[in-house]
Amino acid sequence: MTELMVFDTEGFFEDVLRQNGPQLKKRFRDDAVIRWHCTGEEFSPEEYIRANCEYPGSWSGEIERVEESGDCIVMAARVFMTDHPGSYHVVSFITQSEGKILTLDEYWADDGEPPEWRRNMNIGKPLRQQRT
Repeated sequence: MTELMVFDTEGFFEDVLRQNGPQLKKRFRDDAVIRWHCTGEEFSPEEYIRANCEYPGSWSGEIERVEESGDCIVMAARVFMTDHPGSYHVVSFITQSEGKILTLDEYWADDGEPPEWRRNMNIGKPLRQQRT
């Protein structure tokens, strides 16, 4: 009987933050496909690792939520640049096979204030940080 390999979501996120190319390479199948939908780009694992590891600056972050269903993992995280102000939220849809990434679909957004037109409507209130 074959033992089911479980994908290490926290380890993957730490390797991304640390820009640890050798460890990231171990987390992808050779035929994996990575898509950054907000910028309309598709990468091979090697291209994704290069883009991640050569991205300027240092990172910190935290996983805010992980949901799993079968081979699909959805991770929401907040990422901070440690060498200048600013933060981002990322939602990653990971399809794993035998503990390795087969597909990775990511959506990155800059954190910031609501747009002026919505503030002018006087609706909504600041989001309360919740942990589940």
